[in-house]
Amino acid sequence: MARHTVARAIYVAPVLILLFALISGWQGAWSSALGIAVVVANFLLAGALLSVSARISLQAYHAAALFGFFLRLLIFVGAVYVISVTVEVDRIAFGITAVVSYLVLLVLEAMAVAKGEERELTWTK
Repeated sequence: MARHTVARAIYVAPVLILLFALISGWQGAWSSALGIAVVVANFLLAGALLSVSARISLQAYHAAALFGFFLRLLIFVGAVYVISVTVEVDRIAFGITAVVSYLVLLVLEAMAVAKGEERELTWTK
């Protein structure tokens, strides 16, 4: 599912990058692209943690779902901090893009699951 969600970022990313390019210029576009990259990395990490733990046991899967969320949240906050300290970014564009892209990708994934488009569970193979 994480790969499907990341694939949908191809549709969300250009819209947000173009929007912030028009609003803030090159700095806004660059910051928006960084925000999307952090969100995509977060989804891929979630997928990797859950797929590996699902192969181990149901208890490991549950533990990875619970503790993995907090771990990814900590990594996400750390990545945002490191990026904001080391790279010149438009923090407004970066933050809004990260939040909006995360929520839009989650909604698109939920809609796909509800419609039955995501029936194959690739992590169970």
